[in-house]
Amino acid sequence: MMRRKPYVAAALMLMLSILLPACGGANPAAGTDVPAKQTAEKHEVTFRDFQTEKGVIKIPEKPQRIVTDYYGGDLLAVGGNVVGVEPTAFQNPFLRDLLKHTQNVGEPTNVEKVLTLAPDLIVVMKPENYEALSKIAPTLYIPYGTTTNIKETVKLFGDIVGEKEKADEFLKAYEKKAAEGREKLKGIVDPNATVGLYELTDKGEIWIFGDNAGRGGQAVYNALQLKMPDINNTKNQTLQLSMETLPQYAADYMFLTTYDPEKKGDQLKKLKESKVWQGLRAAKTNTIFYNDFDTFYRYDPIAITGQIDLIVDMLIKRAEENKKSSSTS
Repeated sequence: MMRRKPYVAAALMLMLSILLPACGGANPAAGTDVPAKQTAEKHEVTFRDFQTEKGVIKIPEKPQRIVTDYYGGDLLAVGGNVVGVEPTAFQNPFLRDLLKHTQNVGEPTNVEKVLTLAPDLIVVMKPENYEALSKIAPTLYIPYGTTTNIKETVKLFGDIVGEKEKADEFLKAYEKKAAEGREKLKGIVDPNATVGLYELTDKGEIWIFGDNAGRGGQAVYNALQLKMPDINNTKNQTLQLSMETLPQYAADYMFLTTYDPEKKGDQLKKLKESKVWQGLRAAKTNTIFYNDFDTFYRYDPIAITGQIDLIVDMLIKRAEENKKSSSTS
């Protein structure tokens, strides 16, 4: 139901006058420190009802200043103006240029920092500080796993931002890129060949991933429609493997990311030197790819679209290298 009511920020300005001295040392994570717009003047904003797990929330029809924890890329994909986001978003190579004037709101979300940004909408994945944040601006709690693919995600956030046309435009561009990628891989990757997504942790754990847990899953399986290892399925979005079971989950093409925040490299070195790894079919055919964690961990719509090109280029380049190698041997 559509309603119109005055949006009065006097209370917000009073809170700002109290809290700003305490927040003066806040350190922005990226780009220029852009101060929040002055909101003391009264103006009318059109609100609408939005259903969430926390109940019906009244949100602006066209939010102008959005703060979020983990939905930065999702909101940016549909034209949302993200003024604050959690810190790891700035490590996302697909978003860096788009976040030049966006502020780091911390993890967990720093309520005082959010207040200084004067948002008119807050969108969170984590429920921590929900009550405090909801006193600043309308706050939507969208739990992890609410959406299961890029199409659902883009449509949801297009609705939240009030930009359904931009959501449609994004999806058309995504579909076009996916179709082009599939066409490029014809004659490069056998339709029956399997492709697996794996991750090695700094503790030596090995995991395999499905089509909706990052690591390039949506780009590989949904966009490019490459085949998942037969033993794995979409029920196993994440599954830990032992070295003994790894060969059962091996694929013709294997993409490995390594979670190694201290950049030690010891676990990857150990894995590469193991007889099990060296004995894998993909190791013998030179179709194992070692991928950057920050690039392939991401699963927002912008990252997924960018990953399509990266994966296609890797597969084509490796095929050319292997062909050249076999012709000279």
